[in-house]
Amino acid sequence: MCSSDDSFTLPPTCHYNPCLAMMVASAPHLSHKIEISIIIPVYNERQFIEEVLCRVQAVNLKNEFQIEKELIVVDDGSVDGTREWLVAMQEQQATGISEAEVQGGKAKLRLDNIRFLFQRQNRGKGAALRLGFAEASGSIVLIQDADLELDPQDYPKQLEPILAGRADVVYGSRFLGESDQTYYSAHLLGNRFLKALSNLLTNMKISDMETCYKVFRREILTGIRLQSDRFGFEPEFTAKIARGKWRVCEVPISYTGRTYKEGKKINWRDGLETIWCILRFNLFR
Repeated sequence: MCSSDDSFTLPPTCHYNPCLAMMVASAPHLSHKIEISIIIPVYNERQFIEEVLCRVQAVNLKNEFQIEKELIVVDDGSVDGTREWLVAMQEQQATGISEAEVQGGKAKLRLDNIRFLFQRQNRGKGAALRLGFAEASGSIVLIQDADLELDPQDYPKQLEPILAGRADVVYGSRFLGESDQTYYSAHLLGNRFLKALSNLLTNMKISDMETCYKVFRREILTGIRLQSDRFGFEPEFTAKIARGKWRVCEVPISYTGRTYKEGKKINWRDGLETIWCILRFNLFR
């Protein structure tokens, strides 16, 4: 179960129940159209962007939850060809084309529910997310990284606690389920330290504060002012969610880590910034 409104210490997990999900989808209070805004910050992901978008579009939330998807792709000043490919998709979309051939003609990508946004220069994940949040129209917001480490097929289990009215925010945890966890030992130790420090100061029990998968009601954004431009978004968001005493839970997700050769970007400098952000947004308001 998730925490109640008057509790500041949050239990770690919510369990996905497919049968309950179907009941939630057919509930009278959800008979109106629901839209989810999937925010995808992108920086130098030419190798993966086509596959990621195809996988996100392949998730059918309409049948199970009566939810329409809105994809908001925010290019953060890519210089590896990602930006040019996204511009080409946007140009095809502008001509009225609803599907574009991708992956060398092996697949088709739906375009009519995608919005393409472009930062003038690289500013960082947090800045890209703020731009995406500002343009989101869905009542629920989900963050999706533009790599292949996380599986969009995990969307239903993350949405169910919110739709069932048991949570306002859901974290998808890489440490609660069975995953192909390719971790550098330093990253694993660092993640544990950052998690412990964040939990100590927020009085929460989150197993994966740094996870990309965060799903939440859009109304939450009206009550917090986000400032971090880079990976400091994760601890800042967590600190401000805790301060607002929103109902939070975690669900297990699948995870396939990638190497630096494959495009992994986070480094030790980001770890130091995260420590500062944990202290800053919890101790100095």
